[in-house]
Amino acid sequence: MFLAFSNGANDNFKGFATVWGAAALEYRKALILATIATVLGGVASVILAHGLIDQFSGKGLVGNELAATPRFALAVASGAALTVILATRFGFPISTTHSLVGGLIGAALAQSSDPIQLGKLGSNFIVPLLTSPIISATLAWLIVLLIPNGAKWSKNSPPASGPWAHRVHLLSATSICFARGVNDTPKLAALLVAASLLDGTMAAIGVTVAMGIGGWLLSRRVAETMSHKINRLDHAQGISANLVTASLVLCASRLGLPVSTTHVSVGSIIGSGAAAGTLDLSVVRNILLSWVATLPIAATIAFLVGCAT
Repeated sequence: MFLAFSNGANDNFKGFATVWGAAALEYRKALILATIATVLGGVASVILAHGLIDQFSGKGLVGNELAATPRFALAVASGAALTVILATRFGFPISTTHSLVGGLIGAALAQSSDPIQLGKLGSNFIVPLLTSPIISATLAWLIVLLIPNGAKWSKNSPPASGPWAHRVHLLSATSICFARGVNDTPKLAALLVAASLLDGTMAAIGVTVAMGIGGWLLSRRVAETMSHKINRLDHAQGISANLVTASLVLCASRLGLPVSTTHVSVGSIIGSGAAAGTLDLSVVRNILLSWVATLPIAATIAFLVGCAT
């Protein structure tokens, strides 16, 4: 539950980062919509993304017997949760998915005498995590380049100059938060299900509630980074980034691929900013460095907790 709380704090607002960044909504209104959409996505995940529960239980990566123990789940969740909440404290938008992979590796090294299944680790986890931000950045870059200049609105444009753009922007942001809820809820619920602590439905509901609370209370710092520091967003960039993010995350959830909403969303914002020439490269560099550090930090914490338990 603490992992779900930390996930909400770092992730819930990400869909509306472009909306707040483009001054389309004030922070509190954007946060309300982001929270509602995330909760609805979490509930929908029970139907749409059941395959991700198996992916993140640890089964196949370690022995099924170990994956079903509460001490393994505790080590994985501790590594991921402490990493995510630390990043949230410093305003870094990192991937809970990435943290979970680190937690799985660290817990497996501490508690399993069998070797980690590196083939499964690479194909089912590492490849989707590495390729998804590149794909999202490329697609957002292409879309912004293809938008006619007459259809680009600055954040200072009067609402009457593009009311439909404002509505589409809000809809696209809502779709990302919904997609994120669908994608992340089963990954976190998997630890509760694998350890036989809750069934799938109850685990998903508990995780959804914890994500909603975490996002409501602690979203502000990551929101500042994504909305105002990476890229000076306008409506055209925001819509492009959001539609790419929502499409990729929903497709990945349906296929059972563990992509990171954070990586996809930040990749889309970077791609749209690169096309418009509005990126702050120093902020992008710091975010990428935090991504590199995520897995080893989570793995180290999970290893230490795993050894202690």
